[in-house]
This record gives sequence, structure tokens and C-alpha cells, in this order.
Amino acid sequence: MTTANTPAGIESSIEIDAPPARVWEVISDVRNAPQWSSQAVKVLTPGGRTTKGTWALNINKRGPVFWPTTSRVVEFEPGRRFANRISENTTIWVFELEPTANGGTRLTERREVPEGLTFISKFLTDKLFGGQPSFTSEMGEGVSLSLQRIKTLVEQG
Repeated sequence: MTTANTPAGIESSIEIDAPPARVWEVISDVRNAPQWSSQAVKVLTPGGRTTKGTWALNINKRGPVFWPTTSRVVEFEPGRRFANRISENTTIWVFELEPTANGGTRLTERREVPEGLTFISKFLTDKLFGGQPSFTSEMGEGVSLSLQRIKTLVEQG
């Protein structure tokens, strides 16, 4: 597994012993996020299957603190790329899938911050979560844990 953190971005990758189509089944439904996410505890979305444009209300938790976010699926390329934009802080969480030579999948999860973090996101992170550097580092560890959980889910099921 490889992991990289920048002041705003986070990226980690893992090799999964399953084809991209199987990995896609697990990661492409926003309602599955609580199965692997280090912060999402509930995802509510109207309708059925996730597609580009799907909107969700997410309930997140860190220690004793709960907070809601809203998100929208902004990219949905079956078997290749899935991206979800968090409205409150403009971050984009991306999953990229690449087939490997042995028939498996290299799954990369990345947090992109193309517009920078919002004032409210920075303020709340500083007041509730110990500041950007420590929270970003913690989220980087959470991404690595999430990928390991996805690997386990995919390879077991």
C-alpha cells in the first residue's frame, strides 16, 4: 500500500485480488461507505442505484463528535473512476480502479481540493479536530484503513 499526504490532498493505493468489476460493485454505491469509511456512519440517499448526480446526506463521526455533510456524485465511469464532491468543504473524494497484470485491481483513493478548503471547513477543523495538519494526517490514515477494509470486503465476498 502506498500513501501520500499533501497540505490539502490525500492519496493511497492498494492491490486487490479481484477484477475491477467486482471492486466497482462495492465502491460505486454511496450507501456502502459506512462499511469501510473511518468517519461515515450513515449515508442517506433518495432513489435506488448510485449514478452521476446522486445526492446524499452523510452522517460522520470522530470520537464523540457527529456532523452532517451533503455530497453529490460528480464522476461515474463504471469500472474506472468514481468521484463524490462534499458540498460543505468542496473536497472531492475519488476512487480510481486500474486492472493489474495478474487479473486484480489497483484501487486508489484520493481527496482532491481544487478550490481550496472553505473558511467554515478550516475554522471547524481548527476548533474541533486539532487543526489541518493533524486532521489531514488522521484522514490519510483513515484512507489507508478504508482501502484495507474494501480489499477485505471484496476478497471475502
